[in-house]
Amino acid sequence: MDQGFTEVYALKGGLRAWQQADYPLETKTAFRQDCVQCHQQVTPGIVQDWKQSKHSQDINDVYCTVCHGEEHTSGADVHKAEPVRPQICQTCHEQQWQQFSRGKHAKAWEAMQAMPTMHWQPMAMTSGMKGCGGCHKIGLKTEQEIAELKQEGGGFGLASCDACHTRHTFSVQEARQPQACRTCHTGFDHAQWEMYEGSKHGTRNELKQLGTLDDRAAAPTCQTCHMTEGNHEVRTAWGFLGLKLPMPDDAEWAEARATIFKALGLLDMEGERTGRFEVVAELDFLRQTDAEWDKERQSMLNVCSDCHSENFAREELARGDEMIREADLLMAEAIEVVADLYARGVLDQPAEYTRAFPDILAFHDAPSSIEQKLFLMFQEYRMRSFQGVFHANPDYALWYGWSRMRQTLTEIQDMAAELLDKQK
Repeated sequence: MDQGFTEVYALKGGLRAWQQADYPLETKTAFRQDCVQCHQQVTPGIVQDWKQSKHSQDINDVYCTVCHGEEHTSGADVHKAEPVRPQICQTCHEQQWQQFSRGKHAKAWEAMQAMPTMHWQPMAMTSGMKGCGGCHKIGLKTEQEIAELKQEGGGFGLASCDACHTRHTFSVQEARQPQACRTCHTGFDHAQWEMYEGSKHGTRNELKQLGTLDDRAAAPTCQTCHMTEGNHEVRTAWGFLGLKLPMPDDAEWAEARATIFKALGLLDMEGERTGRFEVVAELDFLRQTDAEWDKERQSMLNVCSDCHSENFAREELARGDEMIREADLLMAEAIEVVADLYARGVLDQPAEYTRAFPDILAFHDAPSSIEQKLFLMFQEYRMRSFQGVFHANPDYALWYGWSRMRQTLTEIQDMAAELLDKQK
């Protein structure tokens, strides 16, 4: 390739410098054509997708080398093709980049790494992007993390943007469809897709896609509510954990929430914030002031009010808040049952607590069956109880959420009684 490309692209500004360089169109096209001719034979699907993208249009000057570098020129040096990073996309999409970097998706990789037992998982699942890493890869990564991933052979999919705008079409239309969210927002602890798909909102949108309903019919998608006007921050009032500060005025709820905070390791036994709390705060897992929470709630109210009356929308969202309260009361009761087993010496007590609480962030690596039931109760059933309400899916709110919480609490109480009998 022309040495001039390297010189121009190395200048501050990267892609913009390349675009503004005084190259004739024929020269730029030649750079691109080398890649296309080879990959038409080797990876024709990639070429076909790229040809459908706006990037392929000459006016945009976004050629293969702009994103992947120019070091890869043959089958012998494929490893020199650079994986695309979000900073490349930032060059042209500054506004979307700034919004994304402030939002929860940008924290996804860091959040996964912060989980206490994450590094006990097989590398093929985390770094190999087949377990939690398969979705959490959307998060931004440090240069050291990127180097480690490349060394482990998992250096693909570093762009973040391509989680929704799939390579190599990078289609805006695709990313606007709710199915774009389905890949990650499904299953165990975040079944938002299943909830949405079975709700009236999801049903009407499917009928629009099938052509049964007119395209002008009201049918909100995930993006309608969570990415209003294309905002890439993707934030909610309650956050992923369904927890917030300050504690509520309702004394019973405040006590239950404090118990959950302790079981998450966010508060110690004296109610003081821990180092883990600081990590969760940095990851923006929960709103820490009423003002922060009110801002996100008002944003959602504004969206709902496009189709519903504000009174209706406010009441429906309040039902979700009430469901979190009810779920918290059950969750705290279950935690206290297991904590009592620690206090009585029936279960081994973690050394860092004077009156130990179970660590529900240990997930399936919790050391006993009764503690693993707590994990299920918090991470799956509690989530579904309130997420089902907010996503207008009664089935998930009741049968997959609240009902399972009630059943699991009973199971935990029965197991605790059996353990105490054995101790006697």
